[in-house]
Amino acid sequence: MTTSMQGAGFHFQALTPDLILDAIESVGIYPETGLLALNSYENRVYQFRCDLGRRYVVKFYRPERWSNEQIQEEHDFCAELVEEEIPVAAPVIIEGRSLQEYQGYRFALFPSMGGRAFEVDNLEQLEEVGHFIGRIHQMAKRRPFVHRQTLTPKLLGDESLAWLKGSDHVPPSLETAYFTIVEQVLEKAKAIWHQYPTEAIRLHGDLHPSNILWTPDGPGFVDLDDAKMGPAVQDIWMMLSGERSHQTLQLEVLLEAYEEFCDFDNRQLHLIESLRAMRMLHYNAWLSRRWQDPAFPMHFPWYGEEKYWEQQILAFKEQLAKLDEPPITLIPY
Repeated sequence: MTTSMQGAGFHFQALTPDLILDAIESVGIYPETGLLALNSYENRVYQFRCDLGRRYVVKFYRPERWSNEQIQEEHDFCAELVEEEIPVAAPVIIEGRSLQEYQGYRFALFPSMGGRAFEVDNLEQLEEVGHFIGRIHQMAKRRPFVHRQTLTPKLLGDESLAWLKGSDHVPPSLETAYFTIVEQVLEKAKAIWHQYPTEAIRLHGDLHPSNILWTPDGPGFVDLDDAKMGPAVQDIWMMLSGERSHQTLQLEVLLEAYEEFCDFDNRQLHLIESLRAMRMLHYNAWLSRRWQDPAFPMHFPWYGEEKYWEQQILAFKEQLAKLDEPPITLIPY
């Protein structure tokens, strides 16, 4: 990710409804309905129905975020998954290309995947998701990404901390308290990470419950925009929620299903709280990096309030304690 991102959001201001429609029509698809904006801040994503009655989702990629090679590698990964009959939203190939361009904007069209919210506390659904994550990883191990990023403490942690220190988003009255606890958390998270080195494989990368839809045929996986190399547990831990006992049960269901298709290195369970800690820090920095995109102050107004940063200080203190706890598991190893 480049540091020029701070101003990249302004490129989206020229992405008018007329330009979006012209871009879609430039590849021979003609919207019959209006454009329904979907919940995406990083990119601009819209759903529509074309004149042939098919429903599509069009995604306009944030300028300067990924190279063409990185986006194409995401698309190729999706295509591999589809070949393995894994239900993932893969871009439509038009005239031999999945990545399109119009007036400087890069975009892709996807078939609209209907479905309802995935219920993470539904153990039957969770088991089926575990099966598919195992199948995804079984295929993903065949070859590495060449162009996409690798998940590391430097990428999520060090670079996020450096960005925040160079920004003016942490209130001056809370800077010392915030950066002191964040540095303590990051130091411990990095120590755990280095203590349990693991194989890096291709990942969905951002597999939280909102990126899984429940269809009549089971789970459907969407939004591989953050696909990267990293430990397998990255695509598992965000499924866990609730009290520790509940998370333990969820993890057992997931891993039992997962291992029907792919071996799992149980040492990676030590990385869960480190990954959670680094995601917390990365989220703070992500909002800062995107703040000049008008959509962000509009949808995250609390980010500029002292109360938010006070809550973050408390959350990082709690996370520091979690880093000292044994990993969530019932499996002896």
